Amino acid sequence: MNFVEGVVFNIDKPYGWSSTDVVRKLKNELRRAGYPKIKIGHAGTLDPLATGVLLVCVGKATKRVDELQAQKKEYIATIELGATTPSFDLEHDVDERYEFEHINGELIESILPLFRGEIEQVPPLYSAKRIDGKRAYEYARAGKDVELRTARIIIYDMEVLSYEKPFLKVRVECSKGTYIRSLARDIGVELGSGGHLTELVRSRSGEFLVADSQKVEQVMELISQHNETISV
Repeated sequence: MNFVEGVVFNIDKPYGWSSTDVVRKLKNELRRAGYPKIKIGHAGTLDPLATGVLLVCVGKATKRVDELQAQKKEYIATIELGATTPSFDLEHDVDERYEFEHINGELIESILPLFRGEIEQVPPLYSAKRIDGKRAYEYARAGKDVELRTARIIIYDMEVLSYEKPFLKVRVECSKGTYIRSLARDIGVELGSGGHLTELVRSRSGEFLVADSQKVEQVMELISQHNETISV
């Protein structure tokens, strides 16, 4: 394995880690292995509370970041209906509760076509979107109310995997830039209730599957066993 010529690692990002945490961990391991200046970066951010496919590009493979990031993604998302949070996920406590007993499988199926195809989506305020040079979450944490522009995304497919009140599990195929947290919120609204994300797995990114991914520890071990030292 030639790290300098380029490697793409398919990593199952641990729960609670940021995408940057993973890159930093592997970068430090590469330094210890004799690659102090090698390039490394990820192709598509995953929120800390999500798991699944995170592509980490090393060496010349960093030139593929934009290409890999642009590919279709697949997620398995669990949404709790009847409740919302400021961040649209479990990062914050529930702020509002709503009725959800009226929601059934037929109603859910009836609103799904609203989310298929090209749609306009409002990103979460607790996100890394930039507003006047600052991250949106900086405004949110400061208690400032700002307006985020909508973004055009594509939902190629979405299907219900299960519904056990109040938890709805769906599979989503989408374009880059899609916030599944926002999707959870919007589904709750269309169902005449509320909704927030309680679990998220990126099951596929392009041709890379979570079933084929490696743990961070496995990749670190692979790097540490690489005895070749090259001055990059």
